[in-house]
Amino acid sequence: MFEKRINIFTGHFGSGKTEVAVNYTLRLAEAGHKAAIVDFDIINPYFRTADAKEELEKNNVRVLLPRYANTNVDIPAIPAEIYSLFQDKSYKVVLDVGGDDLGAKAVSRFKEEITGDDYEMFFVINTKRGMTDTAEKIYEMLALIEEGANVKVTKLINNSNLLGDTSPETILHGNDIISEVSEKTGLPIAITAGMEEVINGLGSFELSGSEILTMKKQIFLPWDKG
Repeated sequence: MFEKRINIFTGHFGSGKTEVAVNYTLRLAEAGHKAAIVDFDIINPYFRTADAKEELEKNNVRVLLPRYANTNVDIPAIPAEIYSLFQDKSYKVVLDVGGDDLGAKAVSRFKEEITGDDYEMFFVINTKRGMTDTAEKIYEMLALIEEGANVKVTKLINNSNLLGDTSPETILHGNDIISEVSEKTGLPIAITAGMEEVINGLGSFELSGSEILTMKKQIFLPWDKG
């Protein structure tokens, strides 16, 4: 799961890519890697990677957030410190990219640094969202993100969920749909992600050979916090 040095997480709004990216980074650190995560999202006003900053830093993860993240500034900027992560090869780096093709444009600004390094670009898919609930829609969204990023997706992630109503069947149904995309594009389903209690219910079901990312909730929307 942790073969590459640069790990880019893209996906449609509502795919849960930030939750996946944060949990993936924590797993990197747990596995003994020197890890860093960069919030590459200059579209979403919540910049939710910041919500997990304390937990990430507690696990010795370096966290880079857009300047003015979680403020009312209209257009935050990607931190200049990101260049140090491209230069310092001792880090394994996670880039949490903004949703859809607009968010993916941030990646294109660093295409030379990314493609000149050892990288993976994951496309996180939640088949329970209206814009990605069929193989055809997923394929169209994938193409838009690749066009915006100017970098090709290399692997798929099944993060099909209905938040608190997610069941093992939710993930399995998502696997069936995403398998169609995999067959059409030749991109493997590298990871199946899900909250701990749901993953534990999967048992021995077949999941297209993907690795399992068992997650704990790290990202909370403002209305979740009471």
